[in-house]
Amino acid sequence: MRHTPQYLLTEPDEVRRLVRENPWAGIVSHVPDRGIVASHYPFLLDEAASTGDDIVLLSHVGRPDEQLHRLGESEVLVIVQGAHGYISPSWYAEGDIIPTWNHVTAHLYGTPEILSAEENLRVLSALTDHFEQHVAEPRGLHLDPEYSARVAKGTVGIRLRVTRFDARLKLSQGKTPEVRESIMTHLEGDGPYAHPGLAREMRRLDDHRDS
Repeated sequence: MRHTPQYLLTEPDEVRRLVRENPWAGIVSHVPDRGIVASHYPFLLDEAASTGDDIVLLSHVGRPDEQLHRLGESEVLVIVQGAHGYISPSWYAEGDIIPTWNHVTAHLYGTPEILSAEENLRVLSALTDHFEQHVAEPRGLHLDPEYSARVAKGTVGIRLRVTRFDARLKLSQGKTPEVRESIMTHLEGDGPYAHPGLAREMRRLDDHRDS
């Protein structure tokens, strides 16, 4: 990412929150005979292992993506994109004409560990249960274990122990409190660039600063 130290996000807890709230992420690898390759999959935190400074991710890829990425052989980059959006200079003080794009983003690095078939099935079940908990009549892989196990053979489970991360929280920190309030009010409105989720991130940052 662009070198912007004023926007650095260094707290593992905040990175873990970003993963929890934005589970759809991109995997990027550099493969000798192919160059750069990318795929997109849902990720969950391994909550039991993600303590202190540790961040551990669980996911799966559909075959043959594990071969495409040569998973387990070298470091990969997982990109987690949080709330982001256009910030119009019309929300600024009179005379300010330069727009920007606010965002919360994390780049996570590590070498994936390939899971056993049994562990992969547990991860797939956990992924399904995690998202199904929000629907009225949830369905899970436990309803048909034999069929679920057959389907799981088409996937490869991975565990990624994050060895380093580069995260940014760019939320108009350089603007005055009055301009920041104007930005948040417009984001919470009904205009063409409204984004309540981005406004929540800005207000959360303000609350964090005041605490």
